[in-house]
Parts: sequence; C-alpha cells; structure tokens
Amino acid sequence: MASVLAAVVAVLGVAAIQAGPAEAGTGRSLEYVALGDSYAAGVGAPPYDPASGDCLRSPLNYSHTWAADHARVMLTDVTCSGATTDDVRAGQLSSLSRKTRLVTLTIGGNDNKGFSRSLQACLQGTDADCEAATTAGSEYASTVLVADLEALYRQVRHLAPRARIVVLNYPQLIDQGTGSCGVISPSVYRRGLIADQITALDAAVGTAAHRARVKLVDVRPDFVGHAACSADPWIIGTNVQAQVEWFHPNPTGHAAYAAALESAIG
Repeated sequence: MASVLAAVVAVLGVAAIQAGPAEAGTGRSLEYVALGDSYAAGVGAPPYDPASGDCLRSPLNYSHTWAADHARVMLTDVTCSGATTDDVRAGQLSSLSRKTRLVTLTIGGNDNKGFSRSLQACLQGTDADCEAATTAGSEYASTVLVADLEALYRQVRHLAPRARIVVLNYPQLIDQGTGSCGVISPSVYRRGLIADQITALDAAVGTAAHRARVKLVDVRPDFVGHAACSADPWIIGTNVQAQVEWFHPNPTGHAAYAAALESAIG
C-alpha cells in the first residue's frame, strides 16, 4: 500500500508446487513469480533490499520466506510498495511466462488511492472526512475494483497458463477497542469505518478470485487479536517513525502470511 499504508490456483496437486513429475527427475527449478503491493513486498519488515529502491522489498516477505523453505524454487520477486492493479499490468506481468509454475499476488489496496486516502482522512481529518473517504473506498471496491481484479487475475492466467495462481487478501488493520496505536489513535467510530472499507476490499478480492477461478488465501482469521493497536499487534500502528510502515504487517505478520501460503499450497 502507499505512503501511509500502502495470490491463485489451476487444479494441480501440492506435490506439483514442490517438484512436478518433470522437475523431480531432472532437478529443474520451479519458477515462482511474486506480484503485488507493499503487503507482498514486505513493507514493515526491514531491512529492505537496496536494489529494490522505493519498492521496499524485504527478504522477510511471504514469497521469500516460503521459497526459502522449498527446494528447487526459483523466485522472481517484482512486488512494489504503492503498486496498483495498473502498475502490476504495466511493470510486473512481463515476468510471467509459460515456464512459470506458481504466481502469488496481493493487490487492490492502493487503487483509487484506497487506504492511503482513507487513513490520512481518518488519522488527520474530521469524522466527516473519514466517513467520506472510507465510503468512497468501499463503493469503489464493490463496483470498479472487483471487475478490475477479475480481469487482472485472468490476464495472469493467460500469460502463465501452466501456473498455480494464489491470491492473498488483507487482514483487518486496526483493533476495534480503545488501545493506543501510538502518536495517533483513531476513535472507535473511525476504526469501525476503516474496518468496513477493509471488509469491502476483501469482498472484492474474494469475488474476483471466485469468478476468475483462482485460489484465495484468506489471512484474516490468522490476524484476529493481532491488529494494530491491540495488545499483541502483528500490524504496525503509529508508534514507529517511518510512516510508510504504518498499518503494514511487522515481521511476525509477514511470517503469518507465509504460514498461510504454506497451509494453502504446501
């Protein structure tokens, strides 16, 4: 996701991800391409790869963590902080080919300024500002974004027809209680508005994945009790100096994403 804030399966067996029949006998690498935004890139889990520049890719992101535990996986990570669906099309899909065997993807939170606009409004503006931004974000997700995501998932399948495609969604960001988030703590009312927008975004991701017949990994249950501003947060609040990391998973949160991916595909 952008400055303040700001994954898919053909029907193949789990063994095919680790080493398909051809790969098992020849020792060939399984080509894995990771696509997506800051949640896929690993923002919130520094240090970042200097070569990735403003994309802020971390070696602790879920694609790197999963690949490190699977022999013969060759990872191409083109994820980028702030990426939208259009950015994935323009700058990431070129990494796909008929040789690709696994694709993961987390995207959508930055489209139409998504979380960036809403969090800025809800952290710094009035209740009315927060209401307007989160309502606009929810409406965009349920109308424009769901169709855009479906088209993107289908384009991924077209470019990587032999790949398993796995979409990972977003957790709820902020605990709905009154716990401190750091230097700025939204009211319970504003936290509810943000939660409603996350729910709409995840509904769009889920609907698009179902329509495009790709695998959805729902990370939300794993983060229950671990949102920002909770007693045991896996999401960073406003308590760190780097605002780009606010409301992104911390290293434990990114490890939870990797565990969810492992549980889904092995």
